[in-house]
Amino acid sequence: MKKKKRILFVCLGNICRSSSAEGIMRKLVEEAGLEDAFEIDSAGILSYHQGELPDSRMRAHAARRGYNLVHRSRPVRTDDFFNFDLIIGMDDRNIDDLKDRAPSPNEYQKIHRMTDYCTQFTHADHVPDPYYGGADGFEHVLDLLEDACVGLLATCSAQDS
Repeated sequence: MKKKKRILFVCLGNICRSSSAEGIMRKLVEEAGLEDAFEIDSAGILSYHQGELPDSRMRAHAARRGYNLVHRSRPVRTDDFFNFDLIIGMDDRNIDDLKDRAPSPNEYQKIHRMTDYCTQFTHADHVPDPYYGGADGFEHVLDLLEDACVGLLATCSAQDS
């Protein structure tokens, strides 16, 4: 049996972007019948929202697209660098913080940018934080994350074949 591909999505507080990426990726994996091939989680750089559900606005926008966001926020832990194959940050600040925390060069290599997997929004260089914006921001984030998750699943599937 093949080893599970373990993916951790990371943003600042783990209540908007990374929790949505986790929910989207879980649904894509389930629809593809690949639940046994993946382990998917999300975390935040900060522990400020630890234990909270995703932002209610993000949950509402995601629900309209068929995603049920039930993850409880948690901070990134040192063990995550050893337990996950891919650690995917949403923006440069997340990437820099993750690189600062990586315990060794081997784990440093696991860090990637979410938008690197986009296939439609190829000019996007980050997933913006929608927290202080309006409805359009949440929708834009979901558009970017759906695109990147489709690309990520395709990348992971190609690597396993």
